[in-house]
Amino acid sequence: MADTIRFTLDGQPAEAAPGETIWQVAKRKGTLIPHLCHRDAPGYRPDGNCRACMVGVEGERVLVASCIRTPSEGMVVTTDGAREVAARRMVMELLAADQPREAHDRSSHLHDMAVAQGVEESRFPAMEPEAVPLLDDSHVAMAVNLDACIQCGLCVRACREVQVNDVIGMAGRGHQAFPVFDQDDPMGASTCVACGECVSACPTGALMPRGAIPDSADVDREVDSVCPYCGVGCQLTFKVKDDKIAWVEGAEGPANENRLCVKGRFGFDYIHHPHRLTVPLIRKGGAPKGMNVDPGDWSTHFREASWDEALDAAANGLKGRGREAAGFGSAKCSNEEAYLFQKLIRQGFGHNNVDHCTRLCHASSVAALLENIGSGAVTATFNEIENADVAMVIGANPTENHPVAATYFKQFAKRGGQLIVMDPRAQGLKRHASHMLQFKPGGDVAMLNAIMHVIVDEELYDRQYIAAMTENWDAMKAHLEDFPPEKMAEHCGIPAEMLRDVARVWAGAKAGMIFWGMGVSQHVHGTDNSRCLISLALMCGHVGRPGTGLHPLRGQNNVQGASDAGLIPMFLPDYRSVTDDGVRSAFEEIWGTGGIGAEKGLTVVEIMDAIHASDIRAMYILGENPAMSDPDVDHARDALGKLDHLVVQDIFLTETAMFADVILPAAAWPEKTGTVTNTNRQVQMGRPAVPAPGEAREDWWITTQIARRLGLGWSYEHPREVFTEMKKGMASLDNITWERLEGEAVTYPSSGPEDPGAAIVFSDAFPRPEGRARFTPASILPPDEVPDAEYPMVLITGRQLEHWHTGAMTRRSSALDALEPEANCALHPRTLHRLGVAAGEMVRLSTRRGTVDVMARADRAVAEDTVFLPFAYVEAAANLLTNPALDPYGKIPEFKFSAVRVEASRKVAAE
Repeated sequence: MADTIRFTLDGQPAEAAPGETIWQVAKRKGTLIPHLCHRDAPGYRPDGNCRACMVGVEGERVLVASCIRTPSEGMVVTTDGAREVAARRMVMELLAADQPREAHDRSSHLHDMAVAQGVEESRFPAMEPEAVPLLDDSHVAMAVNLDACIQCGLCVRACREVQVNDVIGMAGRGHQAFPVFDQDDPMGASTCVACGECVSACPTGALMPRGAIPDSADVDREVDSVCPYCGVGCQLTFKVKDDKIAWVEGAEGPANENRLCVKGRFGFDYIHHPHRLTVPLIRKGGAPKGMNVDPGDWSTHFREASWDEALDAAANGLKGRGREAAGFGSAKCSNEEAYLFQKLIRQGFGHNNVDHCTRLCHASSVAALLENIGSGAVTATFNEIENADVAMVIGANPTENHPVAATYFKQFAKRGGQLIVMDPRAQGLKRHASHMLQFKPGGDVAMLNAIMHVIVDEELYDRQYIAAMTENWDAMKAHLEDFPPEKMAEHCGIPAEMLRDVARVWAGAKAGMIFWGMGVSQHVHGTDNSRCLISLALMCGHVGRPGTGLHPLRGQNNVQGASDAGLIPMFLPDYRSVTDDGVRSAFEEIWGTGGIGAEKGLTVVEIMDAIHASDIRAMYILGENPAMSDPDVDHARDALGKLDHLVVQDIFLTETAMFADVILPAAAWPEKTGTVTNTNRQVQMGRPAVPAPGEAREDWWITTQIARRLGLGWSYEHPREVFTEMKKGMASLDNITWERLEGEAVTYPSSGPEDPGAAIVFSDAFPRPEGRARFTPASILPPDEVPDAEYPMVLITGRQLEHWHTGAMTRRSSALDALEPEANCALHPRTLHRLGVAAGEMVRLSTRRGTVDVMARADRAVAEDTVFLPFAYVEAAANLLTNPALDPYGKIPEFKFSAVRVEASRKVAAE
């Protein structure tokens, strides 16, 4: 290439690309120059402050830092001359002089670099004792040992530039300069979100995971896998000692580039909790069903059984049930396990009454995407935001729910991108946003239609794209005439001028992306919300190009893959309709059996209603917890109690398992083999790091054993055999093999055996008739119930950073539970004042379905007359309060809006 830079490195010809440093070229050619302040990882800029990587340049008087110096044409560089070797050794000796006598990390990067330079000990005096900072053990997950700090600044760059949290800075002068947290707070009292990026970056042990082995080389093995929490799909490495996970580090996966959040880095020890199910259990005769079982002592209600006895009991209670049986699968399981579970229900019972948690998170998003663009997955990975100039985040709180994805959003804003945040709550992204639209709960459609009205009225839309790639535009234009911003401002609570400004910014973008979460989808008008977002992208041509796209952020680690695998009642794998005779015939041929039901099955909430109607009398539940996750959860719990036969397969005695007749102990994610698919459509391999406890078994094995007892004749011996069968009916897996996934992640669709996959899809056509996407107008539909005199406020539910789903895993993680141990809700300070409640006191929340008492926090991010309640706490279960009203298209409940009454608990008690 003409712009290649040619120079000499240690007497050999070398070439560098523009911007490539001497250090990078040397490493590429096999020479690792010592380094401390430089971290060779995505997101870290070189700093050149430690002087450990000095090299010589012919004709220059002083040595240069190779991590920041770029070569020039004809330059002659030496890394192994006496001068540069002596200089690097001197740096190592000076730094080693101030290290503690007993190293916090005996195999730290500093130690390795010093040994590589022949430095075992230093000739120089140590820092005076009074200058050494005290150790800080205030954080439950991380230890701060500043006596080992070398002032390299990596922790500052990790926090400020990679994770963009801006908690760590440097204070002091000279050799007494040390990292501080916020305004010199103890780490545990600071605004640190415990992502652990500083721990990962620290080269000395000055920042370490609490409880980590001082000599990291002393671990027994390292296992690469995928995080078991949200849909970002971070790759990580389990550090294993004595068959226990000692700690976790981020790996360089396509979605996370070494980064993790507090859950991924510190939320691993739930698998070692004493509550783990380790033997099959059968309910004792006469033991009542219900949530009155101690998860740590089940002996009053259950007895131990052998696997054969438990599997026989499970299968016998399901056998011959036909339409009286139904199944809930899990997005926490692998693709192979999801595929087998839906196959068992369809093949074993002849109907499609099988569903999973997508019904409770993004079912409406998928419905709108399938309807209007022909695909239920994202059109671009979230990493594509680096190529955008405008991005919109609506109904999502990525800093808490998808923290690693949020790092890309924050970096985007820091580079100058315009970030438009829309949510009824203010949130962490607000301080990075160019526009923050804190709209009225339920005002989504009015707000989005008003923005689109401006784009049409001012003719800011992309005529060429609309003509070439879409249909139904004239109907959309006519519909939008009735939604001027001045009229919609009252509905959504956003001033007309702000709506107009957002419309102009969005339409004027060269490349724009839209990200949304369950704040969009979990409404009776959730499908309409998504229809609006799709239309907003289409009318400006923001689909199919770099930096453009539609991206619903998925909530669980494999909700995308489980949906792709057919774990939903209206679709077989790859979203192929169960009502299509040809589709059913194709899968009957693959499965070697007939009888797949031709009718769409019942969804999660519909199945619970069918139990109450006595139409369903038996269930097989794999890894789901409807006794906590369903809306109007008392209704769900009553349904579980009515079943003749309930089989629950899980890792803990969950609230749902307390209703079971047979409990089958499953392996947790770090104990099993299988693939998962993240929100980016990236298929990745999970590997077992530790053995499952006791007699617990992998879910695919358990499901296979039940299938055999139902007479299905399955013979799978390994998940790779399941994956091979999946490929026969799933075009999305073309060119993706098990062997390939053992070595790399692959994004679907992949066009060839070496193609990493398409980050962006639908550049030329959409998978719809004539290749065109569709505009679908959406009218204003109010929430199912609105505040009134009896229930005058609005309840919104959601997640917190430290907890996930129903809390079964995170509340059994020592670090996560210590960081957020108590059920709580959030209200605006003025709302609390009006109620006569001080922050920290208890309030009673009541809806038409139930009541909970919970500790109140003051939070200015929550609008007045609104209360935010996390749903992970069984002692104050949010879903005792939520509304089971369904979106008519996606069949998703309205979790995000309930009319609620809030009272001081002490006042209620006094009355």
